[in-house]
Amino acid sequence: MSADEAERRPAGMLEDAVLAVLWARRRPMSPADVRALLDGSPAYTTVMTTLARLVRKNLATRERVGRGYVYSARVDEAGHTAAAMHELLGRRSDRAAVLARFVAEMSPGDEALLQRLLRDTGSGAETS
Repeated sequence: MSADEAERRPAGMLEDAVLAVLWARRRPMSPADVRALLDGSPAYTTVMTTLARLVRKNLATRERVGRGYVYSARVDEAGHTAAAMHELLGRRSDRAAVLARFVAEMSPGDEALLQRLLRDTGSGAETS
């Protein structure tokens, strides 16, 4: 494996990193602005391509400013993450086993938070 291959991000990770920058700044950003805040100094064209993909996937918007574009997140972080979790769960045949493992591997704090959220939304089972 070459040094370049070793430094490449797994598929989808650059999109996630770009979205994280857009979520953190909460304002329209140019590709150069986004690039300046990303770890690993990806090429400017790579950032532009990633932003274009996010627009095509309806995860970001772009607006012309002067001769270029600025980009904003179209989705919020919680909604995007929840949709990804639903999509992944939907691809599995044994949803009960996946959910049971997910809960079993949670930290005690996250498990307590999930129980509280289920109780508060009325989506959970009755507890005694």
